[in-house]
Amino acid sequence: EVRRKYKLGNEVELRQDEDVLDTWFSSGLWTFSTLGWPEQTDFLKTFHPTDVLVTGFDIIFFWVARMIMLSTHLTGQIPFKTVYVHGLVRDGQGQKMSKSKGNVLDPLDIVDGITLDELLEKRTSGMMQPKLAEKIAKQTRAEFPEGIASYGTDALRFTFCSLASTGRDIKFDMGRVEGYRNFCNKLWNAANFVFENTEGKDTGVDDAPVEFSSVDRWIISALQRTEAEVTRQLENFRFDLAAQALYEFVWDEYCAWYLELIKPLLWDESASAERQRGTRRTLVRVLETALRLAHPFMPFITEEIWQRVAPLAGKSGPTLMLQPWPEYNPERLDEAAEGDIEWVKAFMLGVRQIRGEMNISMAKRIDVLLGNATASDQRRLAENEPLLRKLAKLESVRVLAAGEEAPLCATALVGDLQVLVPMAGLIDKDAELARLDKEIGRLDGEVKRVGGKLANAGFVDKAPAEVIDKERAKLAEAEQAKANLLAQRERIASL
Repeated sequence: EVRRKYKLGNEVELRQDEDVLDTWFSSGLWTFSTLGWPEQTDFLKTFHPTDVLVTGFDIIFFWVARMIMLSTHLTGQIPFKTVYVHGLVRDGQGQKMSKSKGNVLDPLDIVDGITLDELLEKRTSGMMQPKLAEKIAKQTRAEFPEGIASYGTDALRFTFCSLASTGRDIKFDMGRVEGYRNFCNKLWNAANFVFENTEGKDTGVDDAPVEFSSVDRWIISALQRTEAEVTRQLENFRFDLAAQALYEFVWDEYCAWYLELIKPLLWDESASAERQRGTRRTLVRVLETALRLAHPFMPFITEEIWQRVAPLAGKSGPTLMLQPWPEYNPERLDEAAEGDIEWVKAFMLGVRQIRGEMNISMAKRIDVLLGNATASDQRRLAENEPLLRKLAKLESVRVLAAGEEAPLCATALVGDLQVLVPMAGLIDKDAELARLDKEIGRLDGEVKRVGGKLANAGFVDKAPAEVIDKERAKLAEAEQAKANLLAQRERIASL
């Protein structure tokens, strides 16, 4: 082939360099040569074949196939049972990271942080093409004007797990790392709240009787579903979906709702000892279980918190790493409690929606009427009225009698249930209409400006597609916001 390609005659001697070992042949031996093969060592017997290989799709043929072929031929064993193929990590513009492009991100710089000057030095020194240094420096200053902040290991690990969709290249976004650093902070702050309300108090580690509220039963039930989902997705190598399930439980259910819903009970001096003990026990045990679920994703912060929460939850041991993985228990599911608390959440969100739309301060207590209430709605109201009064800042709440007409009200729906807030005396109608008119005018100007730009053939023909898409999205958002405010103005004008 060489002779044909280069038109060489037989008089030219060709020989292979004796000093070169093919890289892929060498690495193809890796699964067994590193364990002492051809000797039948204890390491080889214990660790070959292994279970899972993790690799990028770009070297399946070069490496994975060769490991399978060489191991099968030389040992008679397939070297691994499962190959997990992930995408490549690319920069924020979707370009493959390379030193020549100056777009490489060192994970340690994201963990520890790096100044702009240090980053410039790192990206432009020792280049094979020094003439590109100025261009790379300009791009770096534009992308990281203040260098890179310190985000910590856990935030970076969680980011990569959340981005690990099957086979897809990962366009790395520093904003995602910042978001998951906020998640770490949320977990830390939630743990501090737990410690403030449980340390030095009875958390039900002995055999004293406990009573669980519907809020406690709901979060325990939600935890079971989260345990099942995280485990299922990890077993299927869907680290992104496992991370999403964990994130939604910790942030949306435990932190955003459970910690708020239990405050009235924890701080109610008239509550029974059994009920408060049940809530404190749930508070620490759900947190401890969530830490075990989160440990593979974010090992450092979970270990730190677990060391302090473990004794409160009746757990012992030197480290979280040696604790058993949480197991789904269907007997702890409570669909009735889930339904009741979802109703409470929807009720409170409806009241918040009205407050937001009508610009009613949270400091002002309001009256609420319920229309079209079923027997189930009335039961849920009776069981949760003290909680709703406290957290939704209600002056009163009652069900409209049959045939009773409601006054002029702002309305939100919880299924078929009408949550009605009488407007009399709550807002300065003229001032609110003036405020809305001003905001509608601003949005109208934005719609005309962006719409005019998109109607300009010169702009549409010359602008990049992503710029045009961004302008169209901006126009749609302004039009929707304007429509919402016009509907709100109409409701207030009718009061």
